[in-house]
Amino acid sequence: MIDELKKEAAARMAKSVDSLKQDLTKLRTGRAQASLLDHVMVSYYGNETPLNQVASISVPDARTLLVTPWEKNLIGPIEKAILKSDLGLNPASAGTTIRVPLPPLTEERRRDLVKVVRHEGEGAKVAIRNIRRDANSQLKSWLKDKKISEDAERQAQDEIQKLTDHHIQDIDKILGAKEAELMEI
Repeated sequence: MIDELKKEAAARMAKSVDSLKQDLTKLRTGRAQASLLDHVMVSYYGNETPLNQVASISVPDARTLLVTPWEKNLIGPIEKAILKSDLGLNPASAGTTIRVPLPPLTEERRRDLVKVVRHEGEGAKVAIRNIRRDANSQLKSWLKDKKISEDAERQAQDEIQKLTDHHIQDIDKILGAKEAELMEI
């Protein structure tokens, strides 16, 4: 019973860390990355479809993304979708492909992105603390119903706290790496 609770809490905490990693890949650093356009949605025959499902995205050089739609009639909708995204990019079509140049980041923009990274990290930490709170309240209810002993509850709370500390350390490492990557010129 307690082991299942700990496993569930650990799995949910790991999902929170993975979610943070995924959110941080959307933040632009100085280098071009195909994953930058992963969350861009294109209107494809009336349905919102992820860009990477209607086109191939490649990185010809460090400052350019190359989007090659699988259908020629998608060039316009893809350009619109990239312009509407919150990335601040200006795509330019060149025949059957779309070039997306990445402007160099200014010092001010880098600092703004670091603030965004810290905010995302704090949100992930709050999610992990909420998972800890849920697990501890479950333990308290089991203790109240006399399903577990006080010693077992105390030991399980200590183990859940260790899980929480471990995942928060992981988040701090991820944030440190992303901040260093952003401030790199």
